Amino acid sequence: MTTLGVIIGNRGFFPDKLAKECRKEILGILKKENIRAISLPLNETKYGAVETYKDARKCAELFKKNASKIDGILVTLPNFGDEKAVANAIRFSGLDVPVFVHAYPDTPDKMRVEDRRDSFCGKLSVCNNLMQYNIPFTLSLLHVVDPRSKEFSEDLRTFAATCRITSGLTNARFGSIGARTGPFNTVRFSEKLLESEGISVETIDLSEIYGMTEKLQDNDRAVQRKLKSITGYVSCKGVPPEALVKMAKLGLVIDRWVRENDLNGTAIQCWTSLEEYFGVVPCTLMSMMSQSLLPSACEVDILGLLSMYILQLASGGPSALLDWNNNYGKDEDKAIMFHCSNFPKSFFKTVKMDYQTIIAGSVGRDNTYGTCVGRIAAGPFTFLRVSTDESNGEIRAYCGEGDFTNDKLDTFGGYGVAHIPGLQTLLAYACYEGFEHHVAANKSQVAGAVADAMETYLGWDVYYHPPL
Repeated sequence: MTTLGVIIGNRGFFPDKLAKECRKEILGILKKENIRAISLPLNETKYGAVETYKDARKCAELFKKNASKIDGILVTLPNFGDEKAVANAIRFSGLDVPVFVHAYPDTPDKMRVEDRRDSFCGKLSVCNNLMQYNIPFTLSLLHVVDPRSKEFSEDLRTFAATCRITSGLTNARFGSIGARTGPFNTVRFSEKLLESEGISVETIDLSEIYGMTEKLQDNDRAVQRKLKSITGYVSCKGVPPEALVKMAKLGLVIDRWVRENDLNGTAIQCWTSLEEYFGVVPCTLMSMMSQSLLPSACEVDILGLLSMYILQLASGGPSALLDWNNNYGKDEDKAIMFHCSNFPKSFFKTVKMDYQTIIAGSVGRDNTYGTCVGRIAAGPFTFLRVSTDESNGEIRAYCGEGDFTNDKLDTFGGYGVAHIPGLQTLLAYACYEGFEHHVAANKSQVAGAVADAMETYLGWDVYYHPPL
């Protein structure tokens, strides 16, 4: 649950009753949206609002006491508000969290002195002061908006997603299992740039993973429990029992390593060490992890994993990593998106376990069981790719939204047809800017929050592909 510190602005020569009504209304709306609120008590200042220097100090102290709980700050202006008091309250609190600025609308038949708000104007003054104080902020889609409206609810949900991303990336920890496959220069990344953002990467060699699996017995209770979870997760009809036991051992070892290192996700080497020297593909195990909100990316693509994790934080649901793989006929706004695959189960229309068609040609079919085969179910999705630019010492990204369609397609692995307006512009941007061929996807519409979190609060260079 997201927790917001709430600042209710007020200005003495505007009607005080507006601040009193606002506090009750806003706190009720936040509760309805399942958002916790931390605000000054009604009797701590005039109606619990922030108007003076002393009010700002009181609000700041309250926020300091609850700093570990607060994910973001909501500033709401029932009237013009005192812009300096609002900015001071945030500065004095010492919080480095997203800030959402909201203002109430006036109505034409209530423009006399006893009812007039002037929040329209006050919002500009508040934002001007926040800029002077170097405090980044997020705006509602409309300059002024009724908090009882659908538009305000959507603004709140988007802002809550922004808060989840920024707080979720604080001290995030990812696991890199195995070395980057030799030919895959595209998944190179700067571990130091990530560390500078508070994102750590723990590594382990595949030889250690193999060694730990060899110590496990087939009849080990933990192995049998993992085996049961695999066969209960996806249809395994036609898969050799010995392959399933190998998967269970591998999955158990990875699960233990993830817990021991308190990891938020993993990226795993696959091509083709696991197939040649262990005899299975890890796709189903990775699918299970992603479905349980411990995202797992192919080909040791740590930045693909980071992209998956950001989307997961925004939506609360699982993400997948896909290839921008094929054109779809002559439709310039459609592409075939594909992987072998390890998509979470919820991505598929139907899914079963099978062997990996591509690798089987070089290492043999019996060494490649474990992939999740099926078509991605139709529906909206958000895409994201994060990349490190070592030459300029920065992290950059692109994101946007599209739809998976029901267009006819007969192929293998995990696949879907994606419709993205202006796709050719997006692909040209990815090519000219040197982005990778992998992209993360999440079956939600959260691109606005993702772009806001990365650009406004993390300071990353972001291209937000606009819907046409």
